[in-house]
Amino acid sequence: MRILNPKLLFCGALLLSTSACATRSADNAWVELGNKRFDVEIADDDAERARGLMFRDQMAADHGMLFVHDFEEPQAYWMKNTHIPLDILYFDSNLKLVAQQRNVPPCSAGDMCPSYPSDVPAKYVLELNAGNADTMNLRPGAKLVVSPGVIKAE
Repeated sequence: MRILNPKLLFCGALLLSTSACATRSADNAWVELGNKRFDVEIADDDAERARGLMFRDQMAADHGMLFVHDFEEPQAYWMKNTHIPLDILYFDSNLKLVAQQRNVPPCSAGDMCPSYPSDVPAKYVLELNAGNADTMNLRPGAKLVVSPGVIKAE
């Protein structure tokens, strides 16, 4: 018999009305990239990373989501149940841009949605509204600056 986590049940119940349980919200969490600052939500466990930006119809222009993985390894993201187009930016453990998938379209095909891989090891993934990477003219090696306390000491 599988015992369900009450917090996950609560989050599931709120799913249609809010995304409050989707990620850990660090107070005033932000990242800077390409001389732009974005307020970010943090997804640093399996459930939060799996939920990501699913079911959202919009995201403020100066917002994003930072996914923190346990290990630096090739990553692959998909747009299952994601309603907004995104730029998916992959960073190594030194916070340097190593791969990017720009202008990734929404997908409502469930498990048939394609994946968008990094093809190289990455530890952090930043999702922003589509078009930001083009506007900032991001190139490999661009440095991501993260607000204090967002990345846990290893």
